[in-house]
Amino acid sequence: MEAEIRRLNPSYAALTRPPPIAVAEVQQLLDGDDLLLEYALGEERSFLWAIDRDSFASFELPGRAAIEAAARRVYGQLSTVDPRGDAAAGDAPQALSRMLLGPVAGELAGRRLVVVADGALHYLPFAALPEPAGGAPLLAGHEVVHLPSAAALAVMRRQLAGRRPAPKWLAVVADPVFDRRDPRLATEEAAQPARGSVDRSGEPPALSFDRLPASRREAERIAALLPPGQVLQLFDFDARRQNLLRPGLGQYRILHFATHGFFDARHPELSGLVLSLVDEHGAAQDGLLRLRDVYELELGADLVVLSGCQTALGREIRGEGLVGLTRGFMYAGVPRVVASLWRVGDRATAELMERFYRGLVAGLRPAAALRAAQLEIRARPRWADPYHWAAFVLEGDWR
Repeated sequence: MEAEIRRLNPSYAALTRPPPIAVAEVQQLLDGDDLLLEYALGEERSFLWAIDRDSFASFELPGRAAIEAAARRVYGQLSTVDPRGDAAAGDAPQALSRMLLGPVAGELAGRRLVVVADGALHYLPFAALPEPAGGAPLLAGHEVVHLPSAAALAVMRRQLAGRRPAPKWLAVVADPVFDRRDPRLATEEAAQPARGSVDRSGEPPALSFDRLPASRREAERIAALLPPGQVLQLFDFDARRQNLLRPGLGQYRILHFATHGFFDARHPELSGLVLSLVDEHGAAQDGLLRLRDVYELELGADLVVLSGCQTALGREIRGEGLVGLTRGFMYAGVPRVVASLWRVGDRATAELMERFYRGLVAGLRPAAALRAAQLEIRARPRWADPYHWAAFVLEGDWR
C-alpha cells in the first residue's frame, strides 16, 4: 500500500521522504528560543545533532541497543500507573535523560525543544523525562514538540503556505456504538458483540471494544466552549465511517476523535480509529477508519486531536520515521496532530482535553495549550503520575 501511495501521490513522497536540507535551511525554520534535537541511532554509536538559529553541534551517543533498551524500560514505567506516585519511577528515566540530553544540558534553559526521534525514541514522550541534571520533568520548564523530520516540516510549510483557514471551528467524533448490546440500540437482535464488523482485509477476527463512558462528556464539554454553529457533533450512530469520508470535514479547523485507536503491529496500514460498528438496526458495519482511509481524506484542518488509545503508534520504516495515524493525517494536509502513546484512562483524558481546549479558545497555540493542560493535570495529586498526563504528544508544526 505504501509503495502504491507513493507512486500515485508525489506529495506523499515529498512528505515522507523529503530531500535533505542544509543546516542553514533548518535554522530558518526555527524561532529564536527553539532548540532542535535530532537523533540518529547506529549499531555501534549514535548521534545527537543540536541546532538553533545561530549554531549547530554534533554529539556522539551510545549505540542503538543501549539507547533502545533504556527507552523501552522507561516507556514501560511511564505507561503504567505506579501506586507510589510520580517520584517513584526509579533511576531509569534520569539515566535515560542524561544519556540523551546530557551533552546539551547547558543549552536547555528557556528553550522550546523540538525533537526528531529515531527508532524506539519515537515512543518516548520527552516531556516526561527529568532534566538531565535532575529534578522536575522537562514539561515543567519547556514546551516540547515532536517532528518526523526537519525536512518534512519544510515541506509542510511550503505546501500549506497561503492556505485559507477553514471557516468553522470544530468537528468532534465521540461515543460510537460498538456493540449490539448497547442500550442505545432499540432492537431485539441477538445480544452478541459486533465482532467481525470489519471486512476481510486482515484485522483480527475477534475485535471487541468497550464503550468509553467519559468520551461523550469530554466531547460535549469541549463543544460547549464554542458557538453552536461552529461545531459539528458526530455522536452515537452518527459517529460512523461513512460520515467521515464525505468532503464536509474540510470546513473545520480542528478534528477531534474521542474513541479507541486500533494498532495492528503486523499490518500497520490496517491500524485506525474505531467508529460505530453497528447501525441503528443492529446490523454490523465497517466501523474502522483505517490508515489507508486517512491518507485519502481532503482536509482543511490545522489540528487533529486523537483522544484515543495508542493513536501515535506506528511502524518504523527506516528513512521515514514512524508510519502511523499521525503521519496519515499530515499527508491529508494537517500540519499538527495531538495523539497518545499508550492506553490512557478516559476520566483523566477528558479533564486534560477540556483544559487543552480552554487554552486554544483563550488564544494559545496548540503546543502551548497542551503543555498548560498537562501541567494542570500533573498538579492534581490523583493524576500526578506521568501515566495520566504524559501520553499525549504534539507532532508537527508548533507555530
